[in-house]
Amino acid sequence: MPDPTDILSAFQFAPRYDVAVASRRGSGPLQRPENQDNFVVIDFRGEACHLLDQEVRRAQLAGWPAGHGRVAVLDGMGGHGHGREAAEAVAAGLLTIPPCHSAAELGRHLDRLHAELQRHFAFEAGARPGTTLTMLELPAGAAPLLYHVGDSRLYEIGPEHARALTVDHVPATAAAIAGRLDEGGWWRQVHGAHSPQIAQAFILGNAFSNPAHLADPLFELTPLNLPSWLCALPDRRVLRLREDASYLLASDGFWSCLHPDRFVDRWPDVLSGAPDAATMVGRLFAELEQAPPDGLHADNLTALVLRPLQGHADETALPDEAES
Repeated sequence: MPDPTDILSAFQFAPRYDVAVASRRGSGPLQRPENQDNFVVIDFRGEACHLLDQEVRRAQLAGWPAGHGRVAVLDGMGGHGHGREAAEAVAAGLLTIPPCHSAAELGRHLDRLHAELQRHFAFEAGARPGTTLTMLELPAGAAPLLYHVGDSRLYEIGPEHARALTVDHVPATAAAIAGRLDEGGWWRQVHGAHSPQIAQAFILGNAFSNPAHLADPLFELTPLNLPSWLCALPDRRVLRLREDASYLLASDGFWSCLHPDRFVDRWPDVLSGAPDAATMVGRLFAELEQAPPDGLHADNLTALVLRPLQGHADETALPDEAES
């Protein structure tokens, strides 16, 4: 099966963003049998791009409004079976969701897709499949909207620091919500180490509401249920972008190592001086090949970089966002 390693940089997001993405089975000799990651890009002309059968597929979306975009990264859960198919089904579903202009509107469409795909996969024997989903909706003339499920991440990478803008849906986060883990303990388990365990995934359902039982609905992390030191990072929100930063949506293959935080700390230097998003994506993959972190695990790898272009990082939410 082909390994889609080419950087796909010809996306029309001008004049607001520069976007590039790459996805592959693994790094160097560390290769999985198949790539269960996926991604979605819908550019400002309505041209869509995603993976199907591990190959790049492109389509023109009829009636897509000029200047509206969508980008996403997905990581299918191979341990539950049909991980690639789950990620492909969600990627295909994202092409059917109309352009959204508030986090609430986007959430309603995705909750509906989640329930539909649960019914679709109900006939499968064994554990229900699942996939992460970390995405940005890019309304014309307005700030991006974040939607997040699972343990893929969105990072803000500035000149000096790389900062996670999403909270992993993992058992350590469930423990923090329940008050059994403080900020330092949570950070050590989530960013100072790596575990393949997950507490919630798209299609799969959630173990937040009851750790002893997998519930069907998604459990949205909000300021009302997150601990105070995480409440600024809800799953569904408007993002304020910095002009001096770039934004990375990535699957966890990029930090599946002994000391993830140390590897992530290298990213500002790795990306320093890069002229465009395609170069940034290339450098992230090259860093894994040429200077892999200690204890790097074999895992699929997907990286999507969105770089705000000058003068477009301070766009604000639409006036009705708070009322949606």
